[in-house]
Amino acid sequence: MTSPRYDLPAFLQSRVAVEKYRRWLHRKAAAHVRRDRKRLPTPLELSLYKQKIHQAVLQSDGVDWYTGEALEWEKISSYDNAEFKLNRSKYKAGFALLPTVDHVLGETEAFDFVICGWRTNDAKNDLNLQEFLEVCRKVIARHGSANL
Repeated sequence: MTSPRYDLPAFLQSRVAVEKYRRWLHRKAAAHVRRDRKRLPTPLELSLYKQKIHQAVLQSDGVDWYTGEALEWEKISSYDNAEFKLNRSKYKAGFALLPTVDHVLGETEAFDFVICGWRTNDAKNDLNLQEFLEVCRKVIARHGSANL
């Protein structure tokens, strides 16, 4: 039986099936647990990660935490590696607003999560928010706001 804690957020009603959302949530949590077990000395609970990521989804209201862009939730769990191998960057560009999970350092020095688009997460990489903003400022300073 699936836990009711992971009911479909209101903004996803009629956009994504609840089973598809729960599968995405489970897979994202499992991937982050695997990654963090290699980085962090403390034992990690999959259920805690699922709770935190689900909370981040609810708080996102469906938009990229960094840019405010509407995310394309219909595309979750639809990325096709075989298609990527055929069309590389052109295929991947179509997933710029695919929702993904970004680690952020929480107030208690523990990891927390925000939801953002794949393009944003790629650009941010392992930078914290202040470092990412500094890179963004440098890009704008170099190319000027007239080009925006």
